[in-house]
Amino acid sequence: MSSPNPNTADTSAVQAPPANNRRGILLRLLMALLVLAAIAWTIWYFIVGRWYESTDDAYINGNIVQITPRIAGTVTSIGADDGDLVKQGQVLVTLDKSDSDVGLQRASANLANTVRRVRGLYSTVSGAQAQVAVEKVALQKAQADYDRRRDLAKTGAISAEELAHARDALTAALSALTTSQQQLATNQVLVDDTVVASHPDVKAAAAQYRAAYLDDVRTVMVAPVTGYVAKRTVQVGQRVQPGAALMAVVPLHEVWVDANFKETQLTHMRIGQPVEITSDVYGGSVKYKGTVESLGVGTGSAFSLLPAQNATGNWIKIVQRIPVRVVFADPSQLDQHPLRIGMSLDTEVNLHDQNGPTLAQSARSEPRFSTDVYQNQLAAANAQIEQIIHANMGGR
Repeated sequence: MSSPNPNTADTSAVQAPPANNRRGILLRLLMALLVLAAIAWTIWYFIVGRWYESTDDAYINGNIVQITPRIAGTVTSIGADDGDLVKQGQVLVTLDKSDSDVGLQRASANLANTVRRVRGLYSTVSGAQAQVAVEKVALQKAQADYDRRRDLAKTGAISAEELAHARDALTAALSALTTSQQQLATNQVLVDDTVVASHPDVKAAAAQYRAAYLDDVRTVMVAPVTGYVAKRTVQVGQRVQPGAALMAVVPLHEVWVDANFKETQLTHMRIGQPVEITSDVYGGSVKYKGTVESLGVGTGSAFSLLPAQNATGNWIKIVQRIPVRVVFADPSQLDQHPLRIGMSLDTEVNLHDQNGPTLAQSARSEPRFSTDVYQNQLAAANAQIEQIIHANMGGR
């Protein structure tokens, strides 16, 4: 058996230390890199990073305008479907008008009849005034007859019985005048300080006509705002009831972002700070510019249907999230790259500007969202009411 070569063992012993030295150098280099990275991150955080807060828990939200009938009826036509662009005032749904037309005709006839009846009240007042004048003349005649007979009775020219008859005639004339005056007062109460058009009965009939007119107009449902149709559920021939959701109109040019930030991220967040927004659908190639409009007044869980009950023995502290509303600074970006309700986004708030408040400081003086498509519905009704009243005045 050959003995081990001592030279080989010596060579191995000599070559081992360089490997350990390389490992130590690599470890020291790695530690140095980590230290440099930590220093660089610290410098970046204090110079740049601490002035920005970001979250990917953000979603597009907007006004969803529900189209609901205000009267019951049967659907005869549908003017738009899901995804269609509709303009403000465009017809969306039409209901059968048969019942409402009949109701409008009934209200028109009632208004005309009321005008004629009220005209009769004015004529009654005129007749009562004439009757009072007649009764006054009759009373004067009865008074004169009584006075003359009383003087004759003193001389014995007429009997006491004839004087008594004259006295009775005077009393009857006085009673007739009193009755006529009371009747005149009763009739005048019904028409005092009014003309036919302003009489309470005519105004009540006119109000009934307006209600019937509105029912007739409301058989045609129009788009309150310009937007895109969503969630159409109505069908032709369907019998709908007031308040039933038939479809929705979403104005995609007036959307906003609800970004849910951790409560620890709100320390330096203020209203008016600029926001950079990116959408998952377009990626980083499209960056929207936005502004913080408001910071939520409560957490999402605080306004949930079943709020969390923290007064329990196994309570665990969880960092809550506060919704922050962000509005788009340049609406034209939405024309080029439209967003849909519910899309997820990444938002980054620039915290450099600390001058803004954390809560709104003044109340709004103008409506946030409104429509004027219903404002002129009664204009045509008022014109028709004037025509009906004029046609039944008989030249008065």
